[in-house]
Amino acid sequence: MNEITIIGLGAGDLEQLPLGIYKKLVQTEQCYVRTADHPVIGDLKSEGINFTAFDGIYEKHDQFEDVYEEIAETLLHEASNRSVLYAVPGHPMVAEKTVQLLLEKGPALGIDIKLEGGQSFLDPLFQAVRIDPIEGFQLLDGTDLSPDDLHITQHMIIGQVYDAFSASDVKLTLMEKLPDDYEVYIVTAAGSSQEKVTKCALFELDRQMELSNLTSVYVPPVKDESLRYREFSKLRRVIAELRGPDGCPWDKKQTHESLKKYLIEEAYELIDSIDEGDDEGMVGELGDVLLQVMLHSQIGEDEGMFSIDDVIEGITAKMIRRHPHVFGDVEVNGEEDVLVNWQKIKEDEKGGKSKAPKSILDGIEKSLPNLLRAEEYQKRAAKVGFDWDKVSEAWKKVREEVQELEEEILSPNRDVERIKSELGDLFFALVNISRYYDIQAEEAAYKANQKFHQRFTYIEECIQRADKKFEDYTLEELDSYWDEAKAKGL
Repeated sequence: MNEITIIGLGAGDLEQLPLGIYKKLVQTEQCYVRTADHPVIGDLKSEGINFTAFDGIYEKHDQFEDVYEEIAETLLHEASNRSVLYAVPGHPMVAEKTVQLLLEKGPALGIDIKLEGGQSFLDPLFQAVRIDPIEGFQLLDGTDLSPDDLHITQHMIIGQVYDAFSASDVKLTLMEKLPDDYEVYIVTAAGSSQEKVTKCALFELDRQMELSNLTSVYVPPVKDESLRYREFSKLRRVIAELRGPDGCPWDKKQTHESLKKYLIEEAYELIDSIDEGDDEGMVGELGDVLLQVMLHSQIGEDEGMFSIDDVIEGITAKMIRRHPHVFGDVEVNGEEDVLVNWQKIKEDEKGGKSKAPKSILDGIEKSLPNLLRAEEYQKRAAKVGFDWDKVSEAWKKVREEVQELEEEILSPNRDVERIKSELGDLFFALVNISRYYDIQAEEAAYKANQKFHQRFTYIEECIQRADKKFEDYTLEELDSYWDEAKAKGL
């Protein structure tokens, strides 16, 4: 079986090259090397060692993935005819994608992949920036960096930062979590006589970079707690501390039941911000809604029932499960197909939990605001044909309910409970009308309340400016202020 032997050239000068690796290089007739841009290559060439470098492949492709694929394919092709020696910077198993590709593809082609030592760039880099990795560190790929990868409380070492272009991508990603002026370090040729450590502000990172395969970026861990306020883990810790033994008496006292009213209030305050187009307000109100989720989850964790991890796992799994057209191979033709699939998957989920027959109205939460619940009931009933064919029939029902309500109110034997019942019937009939015109009754009522609030406060302002009181005005005079507010578009 032919083989590819992969050796590491170390992170620095020829003096740091392990003796066994040096002997292997001296004895070989030819050695492939990922890049000739390494301190030891020049010295080894002067000793008569022949290298075939893959630097030219970098010029052919726009993506590093394509570069690594071609290098691996070339080596595997060569190894089909003879054994091959391949040298990489540092250690073969540290930040070497070509090695991973060879390990993945070689055995399937009957090619044995052997690995031999070499000092990685990590040890000299730790020494260059004076850090102890036991404190926790991340080694990240600068060509494939995401904000989700970053743990800002740990030492971060970002490799594969070849030039100003890759440094710019790294900079922008780091800025997602760190301030523009956060101090970072550019480390080049760590451990060699050409070692260089440059400290700079994050926003200057791509201006300071030099083209080099031996360059890494070191990001010190965040010490300022306020910089962690964007981290979910920090929020979770704050909520746990509020509910902890030395926490807040109010937060420790709360239960799922006591928090219900706050969740409703915060949801409606968020709706206010949405309707007002207030983006800054939305940030605050969404935070207040999230606070309710976090408090309920912490209560669940304190009671040993569930945690925020369970909440996140549940909704993540549900979103993936109910979007097979995104995360699976189901095809859809527009929004209507998506909704049909969603409902079917939802019904299958519920059907799997209980074999007992259920009403089609089951599953609509009784804690919903009642106009919303009425709308949901009507929509469910309409799906099985229990609905008016024409909107004129719905209008007829409204007029009928108005008449019945009026008769009950004017009845000499009127009863409050019967009036309440007739009034409820009228509300329900009006929800039917709003549904026909694709208007959410709850939202319409909300807007009516907003409108009343704006116009009534205008009346109050007019009275205050006149230095008078409500009792100084007749209803007709107050109505004139109302009309003014209406004319002003309030």
